[in-house]
Amino acid sequence: MTASQARLFKDIAQSKSFSRGAGLNGISQSAASQQVHEIEKRLGIPLFDRTTRPMVLTQAGKLYLDFCRDVLRREEQMQVEMEALKGAMEGTVRVASIYSIGLSEMSRLQEEFSTRFSGMQLHVDYARPVKIYEALLADQADLGLVSYPEASKELKVIPWRREEMTVAVAPSHALARKQVLKPADLNGQDYIGFDEDLSIRQALDRFLRENDVAVNLAMQFDNIQMIKEAVALGSGVSILPARTMQAEIQRGRLVSIPLDAPDLVRPVGIVHRRRKKFNRAAQSFLELLLEGTAGAKSA
Repeated sequence: MTASQARLFKDIAQSKSFSRGAGLNGISQSAASQQVHEIEKRLGIPLFDRTTRPMVLTQAGKLYLDFCRDVLRREEQMQVEMEALKGAMEGTVRVASIYSIGLSEMSRLQEEFSTRFSGMQLHVDYARPVKIYEALLADQADLGLVSYPEASKELKVIPWRREEMTVAVAPSHALARKQVLKPADLNGQDYIGFDEDLSIRQALDRFLRENDVAVNLAMQFDNIQMIKEAVALGSGVSILPARTMQAEIQRGRLVSIPLDAPDLVRPVGIVHRRRKKFNRAAQSFLELLLEGTAGAKSA
């Protein structure tokens, strides 16, 4: 039985008329009679006493009417729960972010998002870039925030910003007194790098080669937070996005020194699946991210 069939039977029983019940459901009287006849044939018992005027329900008909009312009540409950579920889905945006953006930016973004769009939820997972791309392709995330973003047939990139890269040193380091550094100043320095499989490592290795700089790779990590900690402890210097060091600079744990290399930047992009249909929360969060980046072209 479908909900429409239950509704038709209820309306016929309550109005005690096939014609009125059919009219309430937008079908012909003959179609309504045929549907009831098929139900009676399937059950093997009459549901209406057609010898009286107006017709009345048989005992079996009364049982079947209770069943129909129960079906319709359950349909109404299901619709309410479905709307609530739909509202929850519309009100949640799933973001996958690299650690450096999450740790330096997400607290501010979450506060701004909740202030502007009350009732909407921001769910953030932190992962390496390869895992972010996998989550987007599997529809486990609506938006991805990655550095050195890569577009593909399945994924679209929206340029977000280009972050200045500077030299990170401990306050006690000899270079900390410099106002600006030339690439050559890094020659022979103990250096804290990124893991070799990361795009930022490959970009920085290329920069060092192009400037004939040889450093002593003392340690390497897969995230900026660990590199900052190693630098702050005096294990070496590094090259990092300046905006990721703001908290450590304010606490006096790191010094950020500009490099005489204006083209050395970290590109950061917003990635999503092509033809992705955003819900309201995802669209709202995307608009929040893009404020101040008008004119950026999509890849």
